Amino acid sequence: MGENFLFVFTVCSTFPGGMGFSWQAGLLIVFVSGLLFVLLSLCGAREKMLDVLPDCLKNAVGPAIGLFIAFIGLQWGGVIVLSPTTMVKLGGFHAGPAAMTAFGVFLIATLAARGVRGGILIGVLATCVVGLASGVIPWKSETVHLSFSTFFHFNASELVAKWDQAILAILVFFFLVFFDTVGTVVGLGTQAGFIGEDGRLPRIGRAFLADALATCVGALFGTSTVTSYIESSTGIAAGARTGLAAVVTGVCFLAAIAFAPFIHVVGQDIGPAFYHVKPGELCPSMYPAVAPALIFVGFMMMAPLRRVKWEDVTESLPAFLTVALMVFGYGITEGVAAGCISYALIKPLAGRAKEVHPIMYGIAVALLARYIWLV
Repeated sequence: MGENFLFVFTVCSTFPGGMGFSWQAGLLIVFVSGLLFVLLSLCGAREKMLDVLPDCLKNAVGPAIGLFIAFIGLQWGGVIVLSPTTMVKLGGFHAGPAAMTAFGVFLIATLAARGVRGGILIGVLATCVVGLASGVIPWKSETVHLSFSTFFHFNASELVAKWDQAILAILVFFFLVFFDTVGTVVGLGTQAGFIGEDGRLPRIGRAFLADALATCVGALFGTSTVTSYIESSTGIAAGARTGLAAVVTGVCFLAAIAFAPFIHVVGQDIGPAFYHVKPGELCPSMYPAVAPALIFVGFMMMAPLRRVKWEDVTESLPAFLTVALMVFGYGITEGVAAGCISYALIKPLAGRAKEVHPIMYGIAVALLARYIWLV
């Protein structure tokens, strides 16, 4: 969701700190960034990124994403809530959402332990039924309307008039999506068991090209950057290993339009009702029916951490910072950036500069520049 928030609250926002672009100009910015990704994918630049990424980070990115997913799930389930003094704290299990989430997690775990296929989906549906029966999740009938009003609506005049801000916006999308995608692909590839002992992911160039083309096509249809999603980990956990799973998922999304009212019930946000906020006020989101799936998948992604050389501080510190900053910085890019920067810094300080690929130094400098000038 980072790209969506960047699109809405920075690029197209008229509030203080926003760039003030219209959504039509924002979509063109996304499209241009997509073209840059296509060029980088064709010349192998993104693929090279994986070749120079050290093993400690490759083994940390997947678990970091898993813990990040689990952290989101704990929030969505009301297990972790806001605190005015410590930012977050444990929610009360006497409340409906937290109890539902605990039920769902242990149900999914039980089904997984017994080798039941589709245990995650069964757990989500069962948790939703419990929520409906207990009144925690309300039954709401929604009317769905299809609209193509955003298709191919670009506004180039704003980019010409505010070319300096347009370039800045493109660079922000570039840095965010580039490292988001690299981190996600590494994490998902590790979870699926595709990354071999040489640290390479087979046919990664094709995956990056597909990701880049999806960004361009998505912008044409009226959405912010379409990229690799960490939610794909749920499909991998259920046994998905080929592109056929993605195709089936896409077809199911099309078919889901006809079942949108029911799907809305399963995945609806009960946060405003739970926190008793007034219409228009911001509050944490809560999706207790799907939260157990995120928590359990996050747990399943933690295994690669055992391959980190914890006795070597030059390997373990970057891995630790990758996990910590991705979760508490609430972004995949933040975790990857922390790992790359710390790795390029701690190795030379320890007198082991030759162990760092020269490109890693360039990546670290670029990420530092992002924090200095773009954030």
